Amino acid sequence: MSHPQLDRRASRRPYLGLLALVLVAGSAVGIATSVAGRSAPGAPSHDTTADGSPLVPVSAGFDDCGAGWASPHGGATTFSVSNSTNGSEDVYLTDAGSGAVYGEVEALAIDATRTLSVVLGDGDYRFVCIPAENDPVPGPDVTIEGAGTPADATPAIQLVTRADLLPAAKQYAAWIAARLPVLAADSRALDSAVASGDLAAARGVWLTAHLEYESLGAAYGAFGDADGAINGTPAPGMSALDDPSLTGFHKVEALLWSGAPAATIAPVTAQLVNDVDALGAAFAESRVNALDVGLRAHEILENAIQFELTGSTDAGSQTNLATIGANVAGTVQALAPLESILSTRYPALPDTKAALARVAALIASYQHPDGSWTPLASLDRPSRAALDAALDQTVELLAPIAAICDPRASAR
Repeated sequence: MSHPQLDRRASRRPYLGLLALVLVAGSAVGIATSVAGRSAPGAPSHDTTADGSPLVPVSAGFDDCGAGWASPHGGATTFSVSNSTNGSEDVYLTDAGSGAVYGEVEALAIDATRTLSVVLGDGDYRFVCIPAENDPVPGPDVTIEGAGTPADATPAIQLVTRADLLPAAKQYAAWIAARLPVLAADSRALDSAVASGDLAAARGVWLTAHLEYESLGAAYGAFGDADGAINGTPAPGMSALDDPSLTGFHKVEALLWSGAPAATIAPVTAQLVNDVDALGAAFAESRVNALDVGLRAHEILENAIQFELTGSTDAGSQTNLATIGANVAGTVQALAPLESILSTRYPALPDTKAALARVAALIASYQHPDGSWTPLASLDRPSRAALDAALDQTVELLAPIAAICDPRASAR
């Protein structure tokens, strides 16, 4: 039994709602989501919230979607949205003309009430209620006049649907498919170096092959069990060298850097070749899930911080910094197919791309002219602080992408 990536997939955070005014570079981007908790059905309503903004009770039923918003005005407003249908539903506050969404209440249960806070300017608005397994139910148009556009107005974005994401998923899958033969060739070169007894050369080829695999990070959800066989990590409480069930890159790493003889390593590299070949054959018959692409664009580096930046995956090579570099490259590749979607929905996209370029350059500075890498543990305190800060900032900028690209039903 393998232990894939310290069960990295268990560490991923679900992004079930759109952004709640995510702060990026001092600006609010994204759209508001339900906030301030929930109240019991029939609880008394109040005219204002704790911060003094108006509290507007709104119905969300088949026949009365948006009913209750009788005196619209601009500025900060909190809606108390109540589900009067016989099932759960999503509720959007939209631009009446374009259908762009300012905020949502997701999976509102039967008879439940939740709040939705926004800052609104002049415009035409409409609530849209989407009961489970039913078509959207539009509410009446509501016009706000005389408020202008507040500096902190909640921006609206066009929702991303599965249909929007399919071209991105296909583009990303095509890139992965083109890289898998390279991975296979690298794995065979590693196996040949070990078989010839040239373990010094094998260490260099191991790094090349391992970094190739690590650059494919966004596709690991599509790799299934193959990910554990190829890039698994040891069982809790065991080392890569001692875990008898461990296979793949980290087992080879442990053997190569422990001084094990070629005869001991050869069966493991041969198995790696077989597993990589099996992955290539299986991937040709599978696909990258469209909803995963945006999520992986964020989680590749989130996992790099959790597992590589801590050194927990090192099995002797001390090449975690190189792996982080491959993860950054993989993030860039996962982000590329989403650019047309994000360019009109995420104002911080240029900042995000610039942050990725900066962290890539910083990581590259730790590679020596002979191809070797500075060990993570040897970084001095200022260097480690700069690396931590660069990665944290980049992950923060990437986080909204997962929310923006979380596919939803159209509000039109």
